[in-house]
Amino acid sequence: MFFEVIVSLIIGAAIGAAAGYFFNKQLQNKRLGEAKDLAERILEEARKDAQAAKKETLLQAQDEIYSQKKEMEREFKDRDRAMKAKESKLAEKEERLEDKQEKTVQKETSVLELEKRLSKLERELDDRDETLSKRELEHEHKLEEISGLTAEEARQRLMTEIESRSRHEAAKMVRAIEMEAKETGDKKAKEILALSIQRYAGDYVSEQTVTAVTLPSEDMKGRIIGREGRNIRALEAATGVDLIIDDTPETVILSAYSPLRREVAKQALERLITDGRIHPARIEDIVQKVEQEMEVKLREIGEQATFDVGVHGIHPDLVLLLGQLHYRTSFSQNVLQHSIEVAFLCGVMAAELGLDEKRAKRAGLLHDIGKAVDHEIEGPHAVIGADLAKRHSEPKDIVNAIAAHHEDVPGKSILATLVQAADSLSGARPGARKELLQNYVKRLEELEGIATAFEGVSKAYAIQAGREIRVMVDADKVSDDNTYLLCKDIAGQIEENLTYPGQIKVTVIREKRSVGFAK
Repeated sequence: MFFEVIVSLIIGAAIGAAAGYFFNKQLQNKRLGEAKDLAERILEEARKDAQAAKKETLLQAQDEIYSQKKEMEREFKDRDRAMKAKESKLAEKEERLEDKQEKTVQKETSVLELEKRLSKLERELDDRDETLSKRELEHEHKLEEISGLTAEEARQRLMTEIESRSRHEAAKMVRAIEMEAKETGDKKAKEILALSIQRYAGDYVSEQTVTAVTLPSEDMKGRIIGREGRNIRALEAATGVDLIIDDTPETVILSAYSPLRREVAKQALERLITDGRIHPARIEDIVQKVEQEMEVKLREIGEQATFDVGVHGIHPDLVLLLGQLHYRTSFSQNVLQHSIEVAFLCGVMAAELGLDEKRAKRAGLLHDIGKAVDHEIEGPHAVIGADLAKRHSEPKDIVNAIAAHHEDVPGKSILATLVQAADSLSGARPGARKELLQNYVKRLEELEGIATAFEGVSKAYAIQAGREIRVMVDADKVSDDNTYLLCKDIAGQIEENLTYPGQIKVTVIREKRSVGFAK
């Protein structure tokens, strides 16, 4: 019984295994079929994608070929146009060459004609030479008969005279060369000075000793004067300026020698007028504030001057004194503008001589620094300025240049000479300082008098403010050759007898006039 059960179980297991095997095999066959279908679909899709890619690649290749074809056609067209342009240029060149050839042929023809004319002229000249030679021989024979000398004897006597004259001329030439060598240094110096003047042009403001302040109304004069004149006295005492209140309508005159004091008084008075409160305490307060602001302004003016000149590292106290020079005048010439001009002139001359340009400018800018305080300290302003520069650690050569620019002390360097020359140029050049009409006329009269004193001079005219003189000579007394010598003599006489800035041009004019009348 047990055995049967076991057999039945074994048989059942075998049947189940066989059924499972067949089931699995069918399942595998099904999956294999599905896989084959999937593979076929994938292959089909891959074939389709490949065909699409192939078509796209072909299209891209066709587009590229088309674009390359277009590019090639464009290049061919450009080359064709360039070739046509070159052909047209070549055609133009050929036409020009043909024109040149025609002109060349014409020139050759004209040259041949000229050669024929020249040949004819040469033959005529040869004939004339022969005729002249014959006439010279005839003249020589006649001269020998008249003078009683042979040609050789006359030649010897002539050579002796020529030798004597040549020696005399050589001696004069040697002397002239020696004098020219001595004057070369002076001429070079004059050239440098003239160049310095030409390369600098400065503006000058003529300062006056009075300043006018405009009032808003005539009633303001009474308020400025105050009760029993206390306001005007307080203002004059605080500023050191005289107030002149006269019949001039709505105007007050400030009078003082110092432009700086006048400027302080002017600003203070204008502020008082604007404020309306005018009494001694307010006047002192306003004047004090204006003086403080003026000190700041003076320092700014001095710094601007150093910046304009290109000089740096100057002590602040000297910069303040430079600002004060803006309100100082010398012979109606603004001292600060004069100092700036001297600095520029020193720089130009130093550059021409190969010296330190900045050092020369520094000395020129500070050369009149003593004028800022010379009304407070006794002594020449050059010495005062040198002491100030020395006190503020300026170099020794600059201190000496400041002290020596008016020859109060001897100069120890070429820098002192440059400052002295630039100072003279700045003060003496036309337009820098005022000149009285009488002095101006006298200088022109002296210039014309020197020219008219020479023999043969009929008239002389000084023009261009005395920078040029034109001399008219008598044509019967002075020859063309002598006009050159007369011009040199007049120029030399002017150099000896007159003192003048720059140079004076001398022009000698000789003309012959013949007048007739037809009746």
